[in-house]
Amino acid sequence: MKNLTKQRIQITTCPCGNQQPYRQCCGRYLDEGEAAVTAEHLMRSRYTAYILDRENYLLETWHPDTRPISLQLTGQPQKQWLGLTVKRHTQTDADHAIVEFIARYKINGRAYRLHEISRFVREQGIWFYVDGDILEN
Repeated sequence: MKNLTKQRIQITTCPCGNQQPYRQCCGRYLDEGEAAVTAEHLMRSRYTAYILDRENYLLETWHPDTRPISLQLTGQPQKQWLGLTVKRHTQTDADHAIVEFIARYKINGRAYRLHEISRFVREQGIWFYVDGDILEN
């Protein structure tokens, strides 16, 4: 079953909203181990990882100073992810960036929006999610 899901994703557009095939977009990072070239690419791949329940990827791309031990994705209510909108991506210097985004999802038929300004840092050429501020809508 998992292989069928993976195959279907590879021939459809990437869940991150970039209008590219999964394999050429977030699949490069999630499945092939490439390092994201920008903080926005990392944020988009992390959104896709949430959709695919790829907790290991989410933890690996979280900066060690702020990384939780576990996300416990399997113990939370099932989310139906509806889409991602990147509002802005600002690189504040060579190794720091912020990405503001809105992720839409449903739980038990009720719609929610996660509006966050996320902070990223690049260390030894690799981008990491540090933390973020959730904005009230």
